[in-house]
Amino acid sequence: MMENNTQLKEMIRSMVIDILQGQKQETASSQPVKQVSRGQEPGVFDTVDEAIRAAKEAQLRFEDCTLATREKVIADIRAAMRPRVQELAQKTVEETGMGRVADKVLKLNLTLNKTPGVEDLITECETGDNGMTLYELSAYGVIGAITPSTNPAETLICNSIGMLAAGNAIFFSVHPGAKNLSRELVSELNQVIAKSIGIENLIVTLREPSIESAQEMMLHPDVSLLVVTGGPGVVKQALQSGKKVIGAGAGNPPAFVDETADIKKAAQDIVLGASLDNNILCIAEKSVVAMRQIEPQLVQEMVKVGCVLVDNQQDIQRLVDLTVLSNGTPNKQFVGKNASVILDAAHIPYNGDPRLIIMRAPKNHPFAVIEMLMPILPVITVDSFDEGLNVCLLLEAGLHHTATMHSLNMERLNLMARKMKTSIFVKNGPSYAGLGFSGEGTTTFTIATPTGESTTSARCFARRRRCCLTTGFNIR
Repeated sequence: MMENNTQLKEMIRSMVIDILQGQKQETASSQPVKQVSRGQEPGVFDTVDEAIRAAKEAQLRFEDCTLATREKVIADIRAAMRPRVQELAQKTVEETGMGRVADKVLKLNLTLNKTPGVEDLITECETGDNGMTLYELSAYGVIGAITPSTNPAETLICNSIGMLAAGNAIFFSVHPGAKNLSRELVSELNQVIAKSIGIENLIVTLREPSIESAQEMMLHPDVSLLVVTGGPGVVKQALQSGKKVIGAGAGNPPAFVDETADIKKAAQDIVLGASLDNNILCIAEKSVVAMRQIEPQLVQEMVKVGCVLVDNQQDIQRLVDLTVLSNGTPNKQFVGKNASVILDAAHIPYNGDPRLIIMRAPKNHPFAVIEMLMPILPVITVDSFDEGLNVCLLLEAGLHHTATMHSLNMERLNLMARKMKTSIFVKNGPSYAGLGFSGEGTTTFTIATPTGESTTSARCFARRRRCCLTTGFNIR
């Protein structure tokens, strides 16, 4: 079986390379790359090869620029995008049908304000009797980046800042469900960069993205690094490309509340984190695990701050039938939809505009074990800290993504942090504190758990290189 997989991979690679070589023969290398509707959609191309060749040419110019030039580009991107935040949020909801405009505004502002740039490229140095050794971070070249439909504008802007800071050009293979917004954003970013430093095509994409074009990009010889923000399937495919991969996979974050916690604050934090943008963030609380003695108070406080408690088993089953398909996956029709939309479809009464739907459920309930990406939050009751920790480990399923805990017991907090081994662990706060929103630290929308980089930044998009000088510069 392994030999067959290897042979199939090599056959696909050979076919794609043959296609690329044929395209190159048809277009003489001395001719300039022609982009689609030049002047109207800068950076938008018809073919993968055409786009990547243009990006490669741009990157060769960009890598000769100073760090101050990179800083200028990033500053100009931030300045140009800030007035566009409300419109980008509105267009994202209109095209994808997911999330809330006000919440997307928060995420976009977070991206523009807290994504690190050139300052993240830290130089290391060693000196001694044998001279000096420098460790510096330099560009990969052209990065192939895959973006999701859940956070399309946020991921594209965040990755652009970090990847440009590291000196790269970027080919964005965007989700077809957000192609119009993403294409417009790539075009606008290109105009900002060209005006800022006079280099075109540092960021490129296709007019019509597809699975096939993403696969072609993964195997393109001029793409040096793949950065995949998406589901486990596309991450797995990228890992089979033979290239360096930064993969941001799935998560199913539990929130554990013990009897020592500030219950009112815990309830508020959980509702704020789980309901942000209708729970489509991968870091958002997907279930609550609560100690039995405080569970009634916790549920009561969650209802006070915007939740609808569904306690009729027939209603709960209708929600399951509505939102979970027969193959055990979420019904995309309801992913990222407002709680009111889901409640209306299930014919369950409610008041106002609820942020979350909650219900008591066992640890093996579909809403607990499936990453629903909907404002639906099961509450699971446990009798001890040890039981609660084990349930959290079961629900997180070894994805090593995100977990949260509400407790005033430092020993328990530390033990859970060690045992969960997640890329993000939030203590006594909403999950989004782990992204730097109402929490310290920088932000990112590419959290690389399968490949281990965790919360990515510019330094993750750069090669670490070692340079030795065998004489001098030791003054100790």
